Amino acid sequence: MAVGDIHIPHMQSVKGLKIGTTQAYVRYPNRRDLVIFEFSEGTHVAGVFTQNAFCAAPVRICKKHLSTEDTRYLIINTGNANAGTGEEGMKNAYAMCEAVAHEAGIKAEQVLPFSTGVIGEQLPIERITNATPSALKTLNDNAWLDAAHGIMTTDTVPKGASIQLELDGIVYNMTGISKGAGMIRPNMATMLSFIVTDIPISKPLVQQLLKQAADQSFNRITVDGDTSTNDSCIFAATGQAGGQEIQTENDPRYKIVKDKLFEVMKRLAQLIVRDGEGATKFITVDVKGGQNTQECCDVAYSIAHSPLVKTAIFASDPNWGRILCAIGYANISDLDVEKVQVWLDEVQICKNGGRAEIYTEEEGIRVMSKPELTIHVDLGRGNAQDIVYTCDLSYDYVKINADYRS
Repeated sequence: MAVGDIHIPHMQSVKGLKIGTTQAYVRYPNRRDLVIFEFSEGTHVAGVFTQNAFCAAPVRICKKHLSTEDTRYLIINTGNANAGTGEEGMKNAYAMCEAVAHEAGIKAEQVLPFSTGVIGEQLPIERITNATPSALKTLNDNAWLDAAHGIMTTDTVPKGASIQLELDGIVYNMTGISKGAGMIRPNMATMLSFIVTDIPISKPLVQQLLKQAADQSFNRITVDGDTSTNDSCIFAATGQAGGQEIQTENDPRYKIVKDKLFEVMKRLAQLIVRDGEGATKFITVDVKGGQNTQECCDVAYSIAHSPLVKTAIFASDPNWGRILCAIGYANISDLDVEKVQVWLDEVQICKNGGRAEIYTEEEGIRVMSKPELTIHVDLGRGNAQDIVYTCDLSYDYVKINADYRS
């Protein structure tokens, strides 16, 4: 059950991009599970990937191909992660690229492969390679929603975001999709995300923009604290809408594009949390008063990862001691607990390290019963601030993950 605002807007087409989808029957019948992106020549493509040392075969192939050739195609399958699959998995990931390259008349190194689904099973590669021609035949300018459906696994809703912006009299589009509901933790998660714009941006800046936006969006969410093997986020700039290329940070257009990219990626990241497996509540953890953003982030994640905090929120139980406990084990050196203050929305529960005199259990229950709430923390030791987004932990989370492979 997705929480709160999950509206998917009309997703604008992007000049220089076509998308095709088909049914490859990778794991389940009667559903789209193979998606192909085709970029125009000259598109600049960047990626950020999982920090899990056991990264999947397609992640390893993506990193290699991005470093050697200009990318023209992406191929994405669901139902099987091709992770923990050894040398055969590497061969299968490369075979996905070869299948596209053969049909498109390009190098296999110009194709990036992506897989998501069950870990530890060999990819049914023939189903994918046999279905590749039919996916390519469906390439068109307006298939974003089909693609959003085609990359889903345990997601309950497709996830997309799209904006238009005007620079020097030219209207540009920026559209993206993502998938992810469980095994979500910072440093990328079991998620895939693909964002494309027709703004002309130099290749180094495309990578820089992606890294900056990912750090404040996809690297600021957590559902269950597990870092996956397959996380990948791609940002591509086709440049096909015209205009002068943005080549430096000093270009006044750079900040505008940076802000818009962050807007899109933040929306996609929040949609993942809102669709967290079994989630019933969307939680913002806002920590200020740190000496630097890192310690604010550490405290925010300590709270957001805590199973005791997350289950208390699910039960609408204002057991605020669990929040204090999580702050305490965030490893903040020389933390003066008598300066710490905590609120649930506007209700102060902790002042100067102890229970706020004005706090009542009834007010705590009222806030925790809401589908969306914010935990505010003031560490009282500086001016830094950071925010993390998470969800509660419910009975359904256990059920979904216990039955995932059936």
